[in-house]
Amino acid sequence: MNFGSSDAQSNSYSNLSGLVVGGPQQQQQQQIQVGGLGGLGGTPANTPPSSSTTSPATNNTTTTTNNSNNADTIDDLHILILQLTNPDQRESVLLELSKKRESFPDLAPILWHTFGTVSALLQEIVSIYPLLTPPTLTAHASNRVCNALALLQCVASHPDTRGLFLSAHIPLYLYPFLNTQSKSRPFEYLRLTSLGVIGALVKMDDADVINFLLQTEIIPLCLRIMEAGSELSKTVATFIVQKILLDDVGLGYVCATAERFYAVSTVLNNMVGSLVLNPSVRLLKHIVRCYLRLSDNGRARDALKQALPSSLRDDTFANALRDDSTVTKWLNQLLQTVGNPPEGGGGSNAGIANLSGPSLMVGPTSN
Repeated sequence: MNFGSSDAQSNSYSNLSGLVVGGPQQQQQQQIQVGGLGGLGGTPANTPPSSSTTSPATNNTTTTTNNSNNADTIDDLHILILQLTNPDQRESVLLELSKKRESFPDLAPILWHTFGTVSALLQEIVSIYPLLTPPTLTAHASNRVCNALALLQCVASHPDTRGLFLSAHIPLYLYPFLNTQSKSRPFEYLRLTSLGVIGALVKMDDADVINFLLQTEIIPLCLRIMEAGSELSKTVATFIVQKILLDDVGLGYVCATAERFYAVSTVLNNMVGSLVLNPSVRLLKHIVRCYLRLSDNGRARDALKQALPSSLRDDTFANALRDDSTVTKWLNQLLQTVGNPPEGGGGSNAGIANLSGPSLMVGPTSN
């Protein structure tokens, strides 16, 4: 796989809007997707608060009326999952299961091995493909498919189903969502939720996950979002790239050619530039970690002498990082490893031009 030239990359990067989630259900779902990714600063999902205050009598009536949609025991859970195959019941069941998934550790295997369930979830995904181009996705449709994605994230995270999830190539069904360009809230929400599924995969530090992703377009898709997405989307996308780089095969893949290294380092450089005016420690943390990991490759380290942004070398982020000893430690380690820039250099990608593809062949690569 080749990232291509910088001009081609610039033309393909989408312009995403800031994430503004428009309702309690969307806000709760956002926490569900991102809260499970360690190190991202998300808030673990909790049962959403009631939107209104009701009397005990009213609560009892509501409990009785909605009993068929509550999963309080494993038997109730099985009943709900079976209802996923019924199109008339699916929407309410998706919402209920997405709320309850933290309460049932074995939800993923049950979902995967129940006849028709995965097919029903994939139907929810492909049913909105026609709404992507032209962009006509509504908030209601976005919420519904994101509830389905929440269940797929559960499957992606579970050790008993993660391999099956990859073998079925289910992550590829999410790539059209990551490739959208609309700035509307429903689309940004859809991208963020899809990133959460991929983030749940890479969080497991499974070599099979990295090998699978390197055979797909996940790095260019993440780079696009890293450069033009909302802060939260940028953070999750950068986390995914960071986890790929932390794998030896992933680092070798990115450093195998000058073009790939250029694609990653250019986006990281642009992100640092955008953070000068609006610092985000959460995002800067993952950027610095990506740079530090790139410096583990000898030729990439030489290129970073000139390509590392000058704002990381001076005190530009000193105030922002004064309370974060971890990022400060990583940054100091990065500067020590890379060393001083050549005279008149620093802050550009000029040094990358000196890299050649064959001299960067450090490990297995994917064509």
